[in-house]
Amino acid sequence: MAMGDVTGVNRYDKGVTIGSGTFGIVFKAIDKLTNRTVAVKMIRTGKYKEGVNVTALREIKLLKELYDPNVIELVDVYQHKRNLYLVFEYMESDLEAVIYDRNTFLSPADYKSYIYMTLKGLAFCHKKWILHRDMKPNNLLLGSDGQLKIADFGLARIFGSPDRRFTHEVFARWYRAPELLFGSKMYGPGVDVWAVACIFAELILRRPLFQVS
Repeated sequence: MAMGDVTGVNRYDKGVTIGSGTFGIVFKAIDKLTNRTVAVKMIRTGKYKEGVNVTALREIKLLKELYDPNVIELVDVYQHKRNLYLVFEYMESDLEAVIYDRNTFLSPADYKSYIYMTLKGLAFCHKKWILHRDMKPNNLLLGSDGQLKIADFGLARIFGSPDRRFTHEVFARWYRAPELLFGSKMYGPGVDVWAVACIFAELILRRPLFQVS
């Protein structure tokens, strides 16, 4: 096969499955063009009206505008048969795994480093007028070099319009700001910052700050 033909599904050597959900599955793969390890999210489009997953399309659009060391990189997008594939840089772990691994010692320097990288990536998103709206430890991915990157922009939205209204049913409840709990539909970057503060406390306590059923 010529290198010019290595596109779409032919470009990636599929490896083990590393995640799954209602959207589809995530598997590890090797990019034949670069020999780089990547994570490929396969989204089943066949079950959606007109074959379109609006959440996936929104995530693609936003990530194409976000290039920052602390935001996950969208490497490629392709369609094969009735599925949509999003190719991301591969990250070894996430902050949730670190928090709840009792064999991992976290120093004050670790706390500051993780939160600094989180806030740096989030500040970049807000500078681009993007609310993440799903900040939580397992959406903060960690590379083998310790670099932290914000991932999963499926609930993200553009903000800035003075009369723009949003749903209050965003974020996991443990990280949901008070105004969202009271049903507010007009909010801004503060809801993301509140969630990061909850994550900071969870990092130190090794348990959720506000644990609810």
